[in-house]
Amino acid sequence: MSATSSELSLLVQSGWRLIALESFEEDRAIRVLGHVADQFGQKLISWSVASGMEDSGHGSGGLDQGIHAMAQIQEPALFVLLDCPPELARHEVARQLRDWLPRLAEREQTVILLGPSIELPIELEREAGRVSLPLPNRRELLSLLHRVVQPDPGASSQKNLEAVAAAASGLTVTEAIRVTRKSLHLAGGLTSETATYVAAEKKQALRHTPALTFHDNEESLQQVGGLGELKRWLEERREAFGDQAREFGIPQPRGLLLLGVQGCGKSLSAKAVAQEWQFPLLRLDLSAIFGGTGQSPEAAIREASAVAESIAPVVLWIDEIEKGFAASGEDAKASRVFGSFLTWMAEKKSPVFVVATANDITALPPELLRRGRFDELFFVDLPSHQERIEIFSIHLRARGRDPHDFDLEQLADESDRLSGAEIEQVISQGLYTAFAASRELTEPDIVNAISETVPLYETYEDRIKELRDWAKLRTRSASRDARMVELFQRESLGSSSNVR
Repeated sequence: MSATSSELSLLVQSGWRLIALESFEEDRAIRVLGHVADQFGQKLISWSVASGMEDSGHGSGGLDQGIHAMAQIQEPALFVLLDCPPELARHEVARQLRDWLPRLAEREQTVILLGPSIELPIELEREAGRVSLPLPNRRELLSLLHRVVQPDPGASSQKNLEAVAAAASGLTVTEAIRVTRKSLHLAGGLTSETATYVAAEKKQALRHTPALTFHDNEESLQQVGGLGELKRWLEERREAFGDQAREFGIPQPRGLLLLGVQGCGKSLSAKAVAQEWQFPLLRLDLSAIFGGTGQSPEAAIREASAVAESIAPVVLWIDEIEKGFAASGEDAKASRVFGSFLTWMAEKKSPVFVVATANDITALPPELLRRGRFDELFFVDLPSHQERIEIFSIHLRARGRDPHDFDLEQLADESDRLSGAEIEQVISQGLYTAFAASRELTEPDIVNAISETVPLYETYEDRIKELRDWAKLRTRSASRDARMVELFQRESLGSSSNVR
C-alpha cells in the first residue's frame, strides 16, 4: 500500500467525511482511491460538472445539482468530485456541501475533492482533511517503465533502464511513458543514450511548472576564483547524501545561504555546486510563484517543492531570495507562502539541497536567518589580492589566452575593490580595444580598462561596509584568505590577553 493510500485510509477510518486530494494525475489518483474504497466496502463514484455521476449521468450541469443527486444515494460510497469545482467559492454551494456532511457519516460515505490545486472556502477549511499524491518516485517509475520497455535480460539493459527512470523523475506517469517512448525511438532502442534523450525531453515537460527551470550543469567550481573556504565546505559534503552517511549519524544536508556583495560569484557558485556533486540543477523563480503560474502562490510553492523532491537528489537554486520574501511580514499571502517554504525546508526527507543567494540582508525575513534553516550562512566579499589573481587567470584562459603572458600580480594590484564580474568585464573591454586595433591583447589594454571602470564599491561603499559589519558576527567567510585573517586576529587577541 502506498503512503498516500495509507494516509487516505487513515483519514476515512478516523471519521473525516470531506478530503481534499491534490494531484495532477487524475487517473492515477482514482486508482489509489479505488483501493481505499475497496478497503472500506464503499462504491467508488466519480462526478464531473460535464458528465455528472459516471454510472448514471445524474447531477451534471453544476455542483449544486451534483450534491443533490449524490445525496439520494443510500449505500456506502466514496464520491470523487473531479476538478474541485470553482463553484465551491459560492457561499450557498459551500453551505449545501456542509449540510450534507452529517448524513455522509450516517451512511458511511466520504467525499473526495480531487484536483491539481484545491482552494477551500473558509467555512470548509476546517472540515476537510488534506492529502497530496506525490509524483512517482524512481522505484515506481522503474517498475512502470520495465513493463513499458520490456528490456532484454542482462546487466547493461537494467543499468540503462535505471538511468532512464532517474532521468524521468519529476514527471507524471503519463509524461514519463510518453517521453520514454519518444526517447526510445530517437535512441534506436534502450541504449546508454536513451536517458540523455529523456532528460532533454523532461526540460520541455517541466515548462508546465513555470516556477521551476531545469539548468544544464556547465559551470564548475574550477571556474570560481577564490572562495576556498566555501569550496572546502562543499567538498566535505560531497558524499553526505547516501545511506552510509545516514547510518553514520549525519543528517540530510539542507542547504546553504550565500550572502554578500553583488558580482562576487554567489550565483556562479550556486550553479557550480550541482556540477561538482553531479546533481541536476533546478532554479526556483519566486516571482513566478507570486504571479506567473495561473495558480495560487500556496499551490505553486507546493507543486514546485513536490517536483523538486521527486527529482532528488537535486540542487534547488533560489537567486536573490530576499526579493521573493521581502513582503512576508506585511502581506498575508506572502507570509503564508513563506511559512509553507520554511515548513517544507524543515520537514523534507528527500535530498533536495537548497542554495539561496541574497544581496540585501535588510530585506531578509529574520526567520530565514535562524540557525538550522540552512546548514551554513556564507558571506561572499570582494575578492582578495590572491583571489583576483585566480579570477584574472580563469577569465584569460577562458578567452584563449595564456595567463603566464600577463603580470597577474600587477593586474591584481591595479584592480583592488573590483568584483569578479567587474574583472571579467575589464578583460572583455581590453579584448574590444585590441580587436579594434587589429592586434593581440596586451596588459596595458586591461590596465586602461581598469582605470576607466568605476567599481560598485565606490557607489555603494557605505552599504558594503554595513554589510561586512553585519556579516562579521553572523556568517562564515567564504574566502580562505579572510578566514585566515580572522583566525590570526583571534590568536593575536588571545596572546594580548595572556600578556596582560
